[in-house]
Parts: sequence; structure tokens; C-alpha cells
Amino acid sequence: MNGNTLLIQVILLVAVAVVTLLLTRSTAGARHQAIRRLGLVVFITAAVASILFPQGLSRIANAVGVGRGADLLLYALVIAFLSYISTSHRRMNRMSRQITALTRELTLAEARAADQGHGLTEEPEMPEDA
Repeated sequence: MNGNTLLIQVILLVAVAVVTLLLTRSTAGARHQAIRRLGLVVFITAAVASILFPQGLSRIANAVGVGRGADLLLYALVIAFLSYISTSHRRMNRMSRQITALTRELTLAEARAADQGHGLTEEPEMPEDA
């Protein structure tokens, strides 16, 4: 195992660790939004640069111990994909908790209304012309 191969392995492991740390932190706030926007700008810049100068991507890949620029791109996409899956999973869990809380509140409100004689579960009347 040569030094360049070890270099790319360290870079990829650090990237995965950073993504993991970022995804385990709270996503609320302007700071997180700013980080996401900066990440998007970096991604777009890198994508444009790799399209305009594909030899540069191959040079970077060789410098870090990857044989081809396409392989380096694949590694980067794997990290981005894992980030996306983790973010989506967290978002879905948060939405599920919100739906559960709203459902409980609605059920309690309907029960209170039924106790007071105001049924919320009745269907609203539809206009004649509908």
C-alpha cells in the first residue's frame, strides 16, 4: 500500500466522519442553512470545474492515490449520497413525530368537543352548486 492510497483513504474517512458529525447536529437555525448554501456553491463550482477541466480532476485523483478522475468522482458521489440519505431519514423522522403530535391534538380536540356537544367529526355541508 503506497502513501497515495493511504492519503485517499484518510481523506474519505475524514469526509465520512465530518458528514456524520454534521448530520447528527441540530438542523435548526440560520447557521445550518448558511453551511448548506456554502456547500451547494462549492459543489456547483467543483462540478463546473470538473466539466471544463476534466484533466484537473484526473490530476487531483492521481495526487490523492486514485487511479482515475471518474473514480474520485464516484467516491465523492457516494459520500454525497450517504449525506442525502441520512438527511432524508432525519427529516422523515421529524415529520412523523409532528404528524403524531398533530393527530393526538386533533383527537383530543374532537373528544373535548364531543364532551361539550360540539362534534368536530361532522362533515361540513357542501353547497348545492358543487
